[in-house]
Amino acid sequence: MTTTAERSAPHPAFTDAEAGAQEFPDSNARRYNYFTPAKRRQSHYEDVTVEVQPDPRHYLSQGWLYGFSDGRGGYPLEWTELKAWGSDRPVPERFPGSGGKGYDWPAHGWHEFRDPNEEWELTFYRYNSNVVRQINQNVETARETKAFEQWTPNWVTFVERNVGAWMHVEHGLGLYVFANAQRRAPTNMHNNAISVNSMHRIRFAQDLALYNLTLSEEIEGFDGTAHVATWNSDPAWQGVREVAEAMTTIDDWAEAVFVANVVFEPLVGELFRSHLVQQAAPGNGDFVTPTVVGAGEHDYAERDLRYTRAMFELLTDDREFADHNVAVLDRWLSEWTPRCITAARKLQPLWSQPDAKPPRFEDGLDRAKNRFAGILSDLRLQTPKELTQ
Repeated sequence: MTTTAERSAPHPAFTDAEAGAQEFPDSNARRYNYFTPAKRRQSHYEDVTVEVQPDPRHYLSQGWLYGFSDGRGGYPLEWTELKAWGSDRPVPERFPGSGGKGYDWPAHGWHEFRDPNEEWELTFYRYNSNVVRQINQNVETARETKAFEQWTPNWVTFVERNVGAWMHVEHGLGLYVFANAQRRAPTNMHNNAISVNSMHRIRFAQDLALYNLTLSEEIEGFDGTAHVATWNSDPAWQGVREVAEAMTTIDDWAEAVFVANVVFEPLVGELFRSHLVQQAAPGNGDFVTPTVVGAGEHDYAERDLRYTRAMFELLTDDREFADHNVAVLDRWLSEWTPRCITAARKLQPLWSQPDAKPPRFEDGLDRAKNRFAGILSDLRLQTPKELTQ
């Protein structure tokens, strides 16, 4: 019988100097307390969002953990021309033994932004799941009841060309404007709100693409590829295409969000969706397309515009840089307002295409302009003279 020699190993000795060993007054707290909540009690949204993206001005004592090939680290504040109070203060010098102390919270005004939609991963999946489920149910009901057979012939052509063409706008803005802007924004609160905006756009583009496939199966003669030629060569769409593609070249993340949500959407997006498609569809026997397009309209009007207002209200009322920010925003307005008005006017021929006509183009454009002026008033910005075009 053989016996196995017992091996000896040093036993761990605990000295209470290990990380997490000491007890503090809030050691057992179930909520964080390193930030000031927007209301009396902090929300779950704030717990999972605020300062998830660190900042050397607070407690990132080793400086940025990552950087770019040109030496810039993390999220440079100069990625936008706009400023929030405290932005010009230098980043604390970091060296071994310097500790983690930076500035008192918040280090600068960018960190004061809170998304009024309180979007984070869970809320995003819940909302979009509900939207897609409702759209699918509506389309399936229309399929079962043969509702597409009630469409007038000209309306079939209108949808295959023009509603299909709008998916190019949504896809381009979602993938190349908002997705790019969210990476450049300076805090996780901005990143979350803008990335959800990006996903709304991409989801809506997918909604339109899947709807286009359904119509290709259900309506005899429906050309599911007509939207490509419309987007590429129809003169009525070239103004929208020019502006949409120009927005993808904007380098300043705040300018991209401002132009897309404050200028382009009310003057072009809502004009097309609300004042043309939604108005004309019922008279042409179509009660299905408004439910699909209306989901995208709700994304913007009730959610994306709401966070955009909150974001820019802080900047136009900033305690240090309000005048600077207003001057920058006015310059952006003077550049992009006439471009969007021109794009909107080029869409005018679409109003004459359905058999049952929507309200006059000029009436719709006037309502779009009033909507735009109202948004600017909320942001305490002056209506640009270019709006009279």
